[in-house]
Amino acid sequence: MSTRRLVLGVFGLLFVFATVAFADQPRMTAARTDLQQAKVQLQAAMNNKGGHRVKAIDYINAAISEVNQGIAFDRRHNHASAKLSELSTLVLIPDQPHMQRALDKLRDAKNNLEAATTDKGGHRKKAIGYVNDAIDEVKKGIEAGE
Repeated sequence: MSTRRLVLGVFGLLFVFATVAFADQPRMTAARTDLQQAKVQLQAAMNNKGGHRVKAIDYINAAISEVNQGIAFDRRHNHASAKLSELSTLVLIPDQPHMQRALDKLRDAKNNLEAATTDKGGHRKKAIGYVNDAIDEVKKGIEAGE
């Protein structure tokens, strides 16, 4: 019986440590998820966007890279207390639902990046710039599309 408790206790501790390790930067990871979802929507959209859809995907890839680098930077520089303190208009155009959903996800990603603590070695700021560029391209793609 005591061995069983010990094993359950060890698994419980591992679960807690794993949860803390993955949730150490919730805004940055939420932004990365938003960016990935925006990319999926853009990839599902029609190709008739005058090249703006592809440019937006490129900017999203660059933003995801910056977010990943920012997370890694923050982990290396041990801002644990700041990381824990981070917790915290849908208009569909009938022929542009994927583009509009991508735009919504990009705005969510931008909000999460802006709410993230510290600048992650400059990577958060660069990611915001790429997200802004992607937002601009998606808007142009919506205008250019059918």
